[in-house]
Amino acid sequence: MAEQGRGRLGEAKLGFIGAGSMGGAIIRGLLEAGRVTRENLTFYDPDPARQKEMEYYGLEAALNNPEVMHAQVVVLAVKPQAMGMVLAEIKEFARPGHLIISIAAGVPLKVLEAAFPDCRVIRAMPNTPTMVGAGMAALSPGRGATPDDVALALELFEAVGRAVVVEEKLLDAVTGLSGSGPAFVAVFIEALADGGVKMGLPRSLALTLAAQTVLGTAQLCLEAELHPGVLKDRVTSPGGTTIEGLHVLEQGGFRGIVMSAVEAAAFRAQELGRK
Repeated sequence: MAEQGRGRLGEAKLGFIGAGSMGGAIIRGLLEAGRVTRENLTFYDPDPARQKEMEYYGLEAALNNPEVMHAQVVVLAVKPQAMGMVLAEIKEFARPGHLIISIAAGVPLKVLEAAFPDCRVIRAMPNTPTMVGAGMAALSPGRGATPDDVALALELFEAVGRAVVVEEKLLDAVTGLSGSGPAFVAVFIEALADGGVKMGLPRSLALTLAAQTVLGTAQLCLEAELHPGVLKDRVTSPGGTTIEGLHVLEQGGFRGIVMSAVEAAAFRAQELGRK
């Protein structure tokens, strides 16, 4: 399904409602990767600072949210708390030909489809590494979305990282893992650096060592397709330094704490969706 319709993104008229951290990152990624042209892209964000940022890329803000609805594909890049107001403002401007892609966490497909009964809808959950072109997005198509629509959405998010298609019932788990995960990883990097500082390393050097170590390990998992357990075993020599440190992590319940953090974040996403 994902291969059908590849290349359609470059021909589509794209509109973004919201150009904040996530929306702005996707816009920049699309332009820098050459996936779309400025002529085919429009946006609106009420924040003058966001408008100024987009001017750097040669984009002039639309007059308002309804004007963005002239585009064929509209990305709703707003916070969940603002979604109700935005939907009320734009739903009367929706046309049967519209593809609506929402990246608002916790806003279910049934809400989007109720607001746009004649449109095709896709719900997506990207994460903050999108800002540096290393994002991870999970997509759930609505009932009316076609294979071409899914292919276009995948191409859009692959401009700023990786993207996969999942059932909507899995999106809360995705939110807990890859949506909230960057914060968990940031805490781990900070803790690694703190350990280095405790052992005498300068702070800046410790942070560089910690961040590059996490980056390199992630690349090994993805690019060399090595299971984390295999990587761990390769670093862990009998009676060596690494097994000593791993023992301490296990004594502290490291794995269980991380699993519980993902679980708690996923449950919170479920709560937000119900509200």
